[in-house]
Amino acid sequence: MSAASIRVPRQQRSRATQARLLEATVECLVEHGWAGTTTTLVAARAGVSRGAQLHHYPTKAALVTAAVAHLAERRAAELRTEAQALPAGPRRLDRVIDLLAVAFTGPLFVAALELWVAARTDPELRRALIPLEARVGREMHRLTVSLLGVDERRPGVREAVQATLDLLRGLGVANLLTDDSVRRTALLDTWKRRLATLLTP
Repeated sequence: MSAASIRVPRQQRSRATQARLLEATVECLVEHGWAGTTTTLVAARAGVSRGAQLHHYPTKAALVTAAVAHLAERRAAELRTEAQALPAGPRRLDRVIDLLAVAFTGPLFVAALELWVAARTDPELRRALIPLEARVGREMHRLTVSLLGVDERRPGVREAVQATLDLLRGLGVANLLTDDSVRRTALLDTWKRRLATLLTP
């Protein structure tokens, strides 16, 4: 057997191990929070050895930020796929906002929020998280512009898109402790009408 043929399965195993660790990390953050998520717990949940976990992600900060980045990329790809089925025309804006609202109440948002709060008092985590959040924020903004099919060169469009994302983030936080779906739906219905006016040439 050649060295190349041995290397490919090893690389595949390595990627599979990383994926299991990242998925397990997000699950642990959602279920146990930052304080309750340990690298030992993640390794056990992923079904990998502690040595393998340390090989891929030597610190907790490295592990959790990689997990959030992984899930953000996956969720963005899912949103693009889901958006392909959306209708063109005036109803598209409503459906895009509904899709994004789900993203701000799902596991990725809960896991990210755990990290934001923890990073306030954890310098190592904050250093790792700030550039990640900046990148994820830019990508989410670009994705929203693409899904809405709007031109950011028009005055006010960039601000309207960012205001939408900020509103969805705030509503996602409000939904963490109690089911806020009724109030969220009413607020989003009002914002959709306002947004349609702001984005219409």
